[in-house]
Amino acid sequence: MDRKRDKLKITEWAAEDRPREKMMLHGIRSLSNAELIAILIGSGNVDETAVELSQRILNAAGNSLNRLGKYGIDDFVKPFKGIGEAKAITIMAALEIGRRRRDEELPKRPAITHSADVYSLMRGQMIDLPHEEFWVLLLNRANRVIDTLRVSQGGTAATVVDVKLIMRSALQQLASALILCHNHPSNNLAPSGADDKVTSKIKAAASLFDIAVLDHIIVGEEGYFSYADEGRM
Repeated sequence: MDRKRDKLKITEWAAEDRPREKMMLHGIRSLSNAELIAILIGSGNVDETAVELSQRILNAAGNSLNRLGKYGIDDFVKPFKGIGEAKAITIMAALEIGRRRRDEELPKRPAITHSADVYSLMRGQMIDLPHEEFWVLLLNRANRVIDTLRVSQGGTAATVVDVKLIMRSALQQLASALILCHNHPSNNLAPSGADDKVTSKIKAAASLFDIAVLDHIIVGEEGYFSYADEGRM
């Protein structure tokens, strides 16, 4: 039987089996390493689909991305039909991005152990603002910061907070906890009735998804107010 004629093209696979479509349906983490590489190279050769060629490349590296990351252009081009310099460079660039991400990930995730950690993190970008801004810190299970989000900015005395936007970001980034933070341009650190209301509203929404709201920090030029420290959470 003629394998080339009998073989299904990758575009003829069921949608859930094609790497790009599978990613759209089930998320990028559903893809195997070979499927990720197949997306990078785009196409295989006359004998192999992009996925099959990618599987063979991985097998040659002992199925180790670390070992593959040490490959040079010739290591891709010479043994593998269908891999030219452009595809080799694409794979090498993607692996290098992964290495750089790994190296910088930890320093960008400070741990929050006390309200003072939040104030130290947010003070520099909030104390000189002439208007109020509302920020949310997204935390993982180890109370390390996943991301900081500016949710809204307003006038000198208030800002409107959309709880739906906060929860969408928290769910997308799989946050386990939130810390709320906003500034008072007047430097009066006493929380207002509106501050209490938005704190309760976000807590209620987060609790539906088992996400804890650990604190709400009001930032001033010379200090801060912590709902948690004052027993108001």
